Amino acid sequence: MTKKPDEIPAQVLDRLFEVIDSRRGADPDSSYTAKLFGKGSKKIAQKLGEEAVETVIAATDGSPKDLVSESADLLYHLLVAWADRGVSPDDVWAELARREGTSGIEEKKSRKK
Repeated sequence: MTKKPDEIPAQVLDRLFEVIDSRRGADPDSSYTAKLFGKGSKKIAQKLGEEAVETVIAATDGSPKDLVSESADLLYHLLVAWADRGVSPDDVWAELARREGTSGIEEKKSRKK
C-alpha cells in the first residue's frame, strides 16, 4: 500500500543520509554503500551520472512508476555523493532556503558575478 504524501515524514532523506554516512568504513561485502565508498569519489560520481541518465529516460519514455523508482535511485546516489564529499543535507536545505522566493532567472544571473 502506498502512503499518502502527508504520511511520509519529510525527514526521510535526512534519515537515509544518516544511514549512508554510517556505512563509511563498513564491510563492503555486506553493504553496497560501503562498497561505493571503497571505490572512491570517481566511481560514486559515475554511478550518480548513470542514475541521472536512467531518471531522464524514465521521465521521457517510462511510466510514472519507472520515474518514481529511478528517482529514488538517483536520490540515494546523490546522498552517497554528498556524504563522500562532506556535504550534509542541511547544507543543501540551507542553500534552497536562501534561494526561496528568488526568480530562477535572477538566481542564475547572481552566480555569474
